[in-house]
Amino acid sequence: MMIVSNAQGPQSTRRVLPIRTAALGLVAGLLAATAGVHAAQPATLAPYVAMAQAAPISANDPAKQIPGAVAVDKIDFKRGEGGSGKLILRFDGEGAAPDMSTQGSSVVVDVGNANLPASLQRPLNVTDFATPVQRIDAMQNGTGTRIVLSAQGAFEPMAYQSGREYIVELVPRAAQAQRAVGAADTAVAASQASATAPGERAYSGRPVTFNFQDVPVRTVLQLIAEESNLNIVASDTVQGNVTLRLINVPWDQALDIVLQAKSLDKRSSGNVVWVAPQSEIAKFEQDKADARLAIEERAEMVTEYIPISYGNAEDIAGLLTDESKTSSGGGGGGGGASNNRGFLSSRGSLSFDRRTNTLLAIDIPQRVAEIKRLVMMLDKPVDQVIIEARIVIANESFARDLGARFGVRGVKDRLIASGSIDANQGLIKNAAEAEPGDFVAWGDNALNNDFSIRNLNPGSIAFTILGNTIDWDLELQALQQEQRGEVISNPRIVTSNQREAVIKQGREVGYLTVTGGQSNNVPTVQFKEALLELTVTPTITNDGRVFLAMNVKKDEIEDMTEIVGIGEIPNLARREITTAVLIEDGQTVVIGGVYEFSERSSMSKVPFLGDLPILGNLFRTKGRSKAKAELLIFVTPRVLRVAQRS
Repeated sequence: MMIVSNAQGPQSTRRVLPIRTAALGLVAGLLAATAGVHAAQPATLAPYVAMAQAAPISANDPAKQIPGAVAVDKIDFKRGEGGSGKLILRFDGEGAAPDMSTQGSSVVVDVGNANLPASLQRPLNVTDFATPVQRIDAMQNGTGTRIVLSAQGAFEPMAYQSGREYIVELVPRAAQAQRAVGAADTAVAASQASATAPGERAYSGRPVTFNFQDVPVRTVLQLIAEESNLNIVASDTVQGNVTLRLINVPWDQALDIVLQAKSLDKRSSGNVVWVAPQSEIAKFEQDKADARLAIEERAEMVTEYIPISYGNAEDIAGLLTDESKTSSGGGGGGGGASNNRGFLSSRGSLSFDRRTNTLLAIDIPQRVAEIKRLVMMLDKPVDQVIIEARIVIANESFARDLGARFGVRGVKDRLIASGSIDANQGLIKNAAEAEPGDFVAWGDNALNNDFSIRNLNPGSIAFTILGNTIDWDLELQALQQEQRGEVISNPRIVTSNQREAVIKQGREVGYLTVTGGQSNNVPTVQFKEALLELTVTPTITNDGRVFLAMNVKKDEIEDMTEIVGIGEIPNLARREITTAVLIEDGQTVVIGGVYEFSERSSMSKVPFLGDLPILGNLFRTKGRSKAKAELLIFVTPRVLRVAQRS
């Protein structure tokens, strides 16, 4: 108890003030006595007084240094977590006794038994570190060392000693408030824990205040155990002393600081904490693992047959053994040559039978039980997906032609009327063949102007007046044509989750090709596919939506290209889309579309005659056409939930 009481008693630099006052009085008395002696014996002390005036005593004067004391080896400053500033004093030996105190906005560290080299006696500007510490002044204070940290803003000082290093940390109160959580208010603890930076541990213990000067680590652990109501068991190898000053620090953070300072570690079991050196805990865990492996090596092997209902035994065996090579009829993992044993022990093996879709596991009971548990989790029915696609191809066209056809030739007395001049000529020829002496033809195309719509004569009318010597032909043409068409293809397919499915429907069109030389040509029949094809791979997400990776293709025969001496080759109109889309279950979405629109105007006429006013209409033909085509592809996925039978 005396140690605890002394450890908790604050030590301030004010205690040395009376000693300094007495020392000043003693120095004043010595100076007065020296003055009296100097007056009595001026010749004897004059050289020493002159020497003292010429060479004043420096801070590093050996006369002012403590014989056998430690020296400051290095002064370092770093930025810590939460914007805190860390001062690290490193000594060249053991036994340093630093003392920290707060004086206004400054933190003073006095090391009475440490010397400060002249190379370290300089101010440090640490403003750029963005911490509460703005300036560090290191100086020789009498026979010791003094470090002054000039700070700015509200902060909380902490200090602890580890070996030859003494660390002083100034934590901003904002960051300190996030880490210090009161045990009585759990709501505040939760909010502060959520405000902790990512990767930084959130401490929730009751704040404690410690001010220790070179006290045993076991004493500190005992005090932390009393504050935390934990049962702490310290190993016999936990030795050494520690110096630290912590103000309003959570007890679990204080415990971590002490363990870190002395290279210790802890393991918890319920409300019991075991504290030991890190190497000892690592060795204990390694020995425990080695003992478990040794027990597994001597354990009795068991054999278990595991039937697979929904999956593939070969795939599951490869997954559990982490091996990709299996035999053709059956196989699996086994033997000690494999570096990665998966879920098997060093003596275990896992094989499969394709015919019965069964796993054969040979291993120790613990590993076999683990394999059965994993198989139960993996061997589950997979949900299925119905994919319905709708491909709509809409065509619309409009055409209008207006024109006339006029001709003249020699003929006998007759009047013929029909739907076209060609029909009239046919009738005249038939009559001529019947009465060859009464008819003389000038030719079918004599002076004829033909601007009719190709192969379309339903809107024309022709008149032929047969005279004694001249035939007059006149044909009027007027045609308007409208077409509307819609082609709908509706493929449907059902597949399992993450399994590719393909559906095709259509035909193959054959055509001839010729191979060989000039004198030896060999005809060959080849085929082109004109298909409606749907290829899709669905993936059901955890939130119930469906991700589709799909390809839709719609081919049709557009026309045929004739090659002289060979035959006709089909020309295909191809429509294809490849995409990946995320769709809600049962939702219909348009995954692609193409819209085409064309408009054409044309006019054909006889030169000069077609330009005449009014009469020019008999020698020209006007045409206008419009065409519109639209392609739309709709997709609707529906998930079929499959429940596992008990």
